[in-house]
Amino acid sequence: MPTPKTSPRKPSADNSGKPSLHPRNRHSGRYDFPALVAACPELAAFVIRNPYGKQSIDFANPDAVRVFNRALLKQFYGIAHWDIPPGYLCPPIPGRADYLHGLADLLASQNDGVIPRGASIQALDVGTGANCIYPLIGQREYGWHFTGADIDAVALASARTIVSANKLNKTIGLRQQSDPQRIFAGVLAPDERFDVTLCNPPFHASQAEASSGSQRKWRNLGKLDPKRKLPVLNFGGQARELWCEGGELAFIRRLATESAEVAQQVCWFSTLVSKGGNVAPLQALLNRLGASQVQMQEMAQGQKRSRFVAWSFLDEGEREAWRLARWGAARGRNAAES
Repeated sequence: MPTPKTSPRKPSADNSGKPSLHPRNRHSGRYDFPALVAACPELAAFVIRNPYGKQSIDFANPDAVRVFNRALLKQFYGIAHWDIPPGYLCPPIPGRADYLHGLADLLASQNDGVIPRGASIQALDVGTGANCIYPLIGQREYGWHFTGADIDAVALASARTIVSANKLNKTIGLRQQSDPQRIFAGVLAPDERFDVTLCNPPFHASQAEASSGSQRKWRNLGKLDPKRKLPVLNFGGQARELWCEGGELAFIRRLATESAEVAQQVCWFSTLVSKGGNVAPLQALLNRLGASQVQMQEMAQGQKRSRFVAWSFLDEGEREAWRLARWGAARGRNAAES
């Protein structure tokens, strides 16, 4: 079996040469707190001065983080209504946006450098969560049609409320995976096709490991304060969002294995990989499964480094046929708008 072509990509860098957010990411540079408060007045109650005298929020406060996300979504993406149930994952938005911009670049790379836009582009968000963050940003940035899948009924109810409140029902659909041991089976209909899938897998192998990781984050951020009790996880998260048996590597291996079962129904599969050491085992498995193309995109947000891996079982000719059949209209709209 031939080895799939692997194309690593490096994150963009600022003028100092340091890794930075994607060039199209709306969250580069310092946050404009007056503008954020104007968009979401309730944020004003959470604005503080950091040790450098700059406006910020207390990222150790889950309520502050939740309202901050609401303000970002309202100011930058026009999402008027957004909330999540207590204890559910409240994602850092800049990093989530970077993943989507990287996927847009991936699709553009097989479309003569033009990002295919519009609802003809079908994206599947595996584990969309209560926050529904990827469909919201991806729909606003590129007009793609999203299907979000999750095993958690409460999370899906929250996502449906967000979608309905923002009148996005025609461009964001939601489905429940009834079998917690499966990822694609039971979610994809036999005749369905998706241009891209994305996934933010559970990082940890246990609750204890998740809690330990949170404590390391406090030390790195310099937010440990013996005078007050800090939350275990400032960004929240239910068990299924944060850990699974075998941790991230076990999950992404299962994701890759199941992707081979629906190889002809998806042009590009992808997943975030938080631990760099998990990339090589995933690439080796994809090789054994017969992936024809594998790409890794590195990303950076401040001191945080991450990456996503994307793969396709379609060969170059099949991907070109896919593009011509499905992206022609989207490509024409792009040309007309430019």
